[in-house]
Amino acid sequence: MPIVGISSVSVSQPRSVAVMIRTLSRGALIVDASIAIVVTALRMLIGIDVVPLWFVVIALGIALTLWRLSPAIALAVSWVAALTQMAFLVPVDAANLAILVVLFSTARFGSRRVQIIGLVSAVVGSLLGATYLTWIPSLKSGWGALEVSPSSDSIFLFAVILGGMLALLCLSWTAGLLARTQAISRENKRGRVVAEQIAAIEHERNQIARDMHDVVAHSLAVVIAQADGARYASAADPASAERALSTISGTAREALTDVRLLLGQLRHSQIAGPQPGLADITSLVEQIRSAGLDVVVTENGSSLIVPAGQQIALYRIVQEALTNALRHGDTSQPAALVIDWGEGIVTMSVTNDYKSHGASAHESPQPQVGHGLVGMRERAQLTGADLTIRDQGSHFEVVVAMPVAR
Repeated sequence: MPIVGISSVSVSQPRSVAVMIRTLSRGALIVDASIAIVVTALRMLIGIDVVPLWFVVIALGIALTLWRLSPAIALAVSWVAALTQMAFLVPVDAANLAILVVLFSTARFGSRRVQIIGLVSAVVGSLLGATYLTWIPSLKSGWGALEVSPSSDSIFLFAVILGGMLALLCLSWTAGLLARTQAISRENKRGRVVAEQIAAIEHERNQIARDMHDVVAHSLAVVIAQADGARYASAADPASAERALSTISGTAREALTDVRLLLGQLRHSQIAGPQPGLADITSLVEQIRSAGLDVVVTENGSSLIVPAGQQIALYRIVQEALTNALRHGDTSQPAALVIDWGEGIVTMSVTNDYKSHGASAHESPQPQVGHGLVGMRERAQLTGADLTIRDQGSHFEVVVAMPVAR
């Protein structure tokens, strides 16, 4: 259960104080507090000689508790402890190692301002600490015993201590900054992975939606055409009505199988099952013919090996074009399907006449905008094909040119 740090601050307190509190889970807060209590207790068990050291140890224990919850407050508490230690001439203690953790937290979890304050604190603290450690032997006799003119030995000692403290404190701050950079990098990587997964899922769903449209539109067009033909021919030619009903039954069963497959993909996110290819165009043409539209098929050249993905796209584009011809075209005139095998390219064209000869693109019932035409364009684009849709006034033509390897 997460603990929102802001809610833990009284409403009457300044907003600037509330902003310094980070959101931290209850488990993380318990872990930090437990570690701080254990470390503080161990230091007290070792023994404390002077009273001010008790305050320093407890204050640094509090800072260690707050290092992730509020780096700014932890840094302020550390400064109070350090200044108190220097004011009462308390020697350097193991408890001072908590300052390294606090400096790390300012760069790792703090805001931009807290980061800068942490770096400045590392530098200023190194200067004060080097000064304190260099002249503390003189200060033990009182502040009045401080040498006004430092000797060369004391200056050398000051430089050595300053370099060591700068390296130690600034290294802790730098480690926190590196940890923050790595965390941001991991978060960005996770974000990219999630975005790619969402895009892949959306692409798969769009493909399934296109397949669903193609299957349902084609099957219903065949069923409607056969049903209309059977209704008109039932009295004069019962045998043709029986054939029509047989075609309706077979088409509906195939459509039901395809729809179940597509719904299974949506439900279980499975890999696509068997999909139609170029070899199935023959049965597609037979379905269209049995529905009442004659299709003249012409094939030129030697066939090429076409990858499965491109075969599916070609089949679906031809299926959509023939279905539109059946639904919106003049079924008294045959449609033409031409397959041209060229040098590294296969071109398929479907041409059909309008019901009303000479009608313009806007007056004709041929669909100009819809899921079918959009789906054909998307399939062509995804497989690297060129799709051309032409309204020739008296007839409608769909041409797809697919580059393939020989």
